[in-house]
Amino acid sequence: MSRNRIILVTAGIMLSLFLASMESTVVATAMPTIVGQLGGLEHYSWVFSAFMLASTTAVPLYGKLSDIYGRRKLYASAMALFLVGSVWCGAATSMTSLIFARALQGIGAGGIMPLAFILIGEMFTLEQRAKMQGLFSGVWGVSSIVGPLLGGFLVDQLSWHWIFYINILPGLLAAGLVVFAWRDHHAHGQDRPAIDYAGAALLTISVVMLLLGLMGSGTSSWILISGAVVLFIVLLWVERRAAGPVLPLPLFRGRLFSSATAHGILTGWALFGSVSFIPLFGQAVLGTTATQAGITLTPLLLGWVTASIIGTRLMLNIGYRRLGLIGTASFTIGAFLMSQAGMSTSQVSLMAFCTLMGIGMGLSVPSYLIAVQTSVNRRQLGTATSTLQFSRSIGGTLGVSVMGAALSTRLASNLAEASLDPELVQQLLNPLPGSEVVIAEGARAAMADGIHLVFVIAFAAAALAMVTVFFTPRKELTDRGAEPGPSAVSAD
Repeated sequence: MSRNRIILVTAGIMLSLFLASMESTVVATAMPTIVGQLGGLEHYSWVFSAFMLASTTAVPLYGKLSDIYGRRKLYASAMALFLVGSVWCGAATSMTSLIFARALQGIGAGGIMPLAFILIGEMFTLEQRAKMQGLFSGVWGVSSIVGPLLGGFLVDQLSWHWIFYINILPGLLAAGLVVFAWRDHHAHGQDRPAIDYAGAALLTISVVMLLLGLMGSGTSSWILISGAVVLFIVLLWVERRAAGPVLPLPLFRGRLFSSATAHGILTGWALFGSVSFIPLFGQAVLGTTATQAGITLTPLLLGWVTASIIGTRLMLNIGYRRLGLIGTASFTIGAFLMSQAGMSTSQVSLMAFCTLMGIGMGLSVPSYLIAVQTSVNRRQLGTATSTLQFSRSIGGTLGVSVMGAALSTRLASNLAEASLDPELVQQLLNPLPGSEVVIAEGARAAMADGIHLVFVIAFAAAALAMVTVFFTPRKELTDRGAEPGPSAVSAD
């Protein structure tokens, strides 16, 4: 493509990344208020889980379809679904409606993020990707500041419905730039491989059953989990025989790809779980406003951005493996400190813990992504990139779901032991004048203990992610994913 087209596509990708970052911070900031108005705290995690489940199961299919039919049509379709879902979310009047709308929004988001990184992988060489990472990280930096502030302002001053409507204009502009400027590098003739619809269906159903089982209780829960395991075994059998498998099993034979995938699952579990519940901790336990709770997440994203800009430059000198080790160690330390948070923890301390976690993600995630993109052939670039994105998404989906179930169970137990009305929890999220301080403090303590369990689970996942880094191979990466030509970087 010409230089001008690359500039336009890059601008469209930057807007896409801006939307992705805004989505995570704005929704997390607004959720306590949404629950306070619509009720249904027991469904709190489903607003996140529905989005992440839909996007997670859609990611590998988008990657495969883009390898077959090209990137442009798939990107436009994904953005259209995301924007329609955003409008539906903004118009939601019940928690049930919001959850279904978030699922539709997630189906679109499942294509936007992986396709954005696939386009980056096709347009730039290894060295260029490392340098361009600073530009793309800058977008996350801007949105990490704007997102919580804008989200808090809209919730406190206007209405939470507007946190979804703000996606519309930048989404339309991003789609227009990419559709107009992008040209697929190779046309596919009549020999298009069959699409693995059976694999996609089995993957979706098995994940849904697993999540329902993990979030439930009793005999039905174990039946769902057992059914998910059986379907997953069937999925592996189908994928080994599929002409174009939605899950690239041969790629998992490589230690780099398999360790990067395991790392993605575990860090996604810890990160998305923490991000989803930190604003709830701020508002319900520390008594902050929606704006203040959102600001608590800002250091995490700023740390991610800064570390990503510095880390991708360092990777060319010290190798992706060493960078991943340093980053995951920082992430694990931050998760451990977060697991020690309680009612006496200050907001400043929470922000410091978030900073460590953000630095860890900024050093480790881009290094693994670039390493994987560099080590695969062009024809596998879309599938490999989307599968790595899928690993973080499925980890986050499982994390949010399990943590939400753990919070609901612990909170219900705490309230029952203290003989407190569950409605008091909703008063914490949507305070009414004249609430009795003693009763409020009892509900606050019950919530603090419940969220403490959530953060402990996040730390356990982060510690396991640290273990996976030691299985990452020491190797030299040869750039085979970008068109301009080969280049190499020492792995360690």
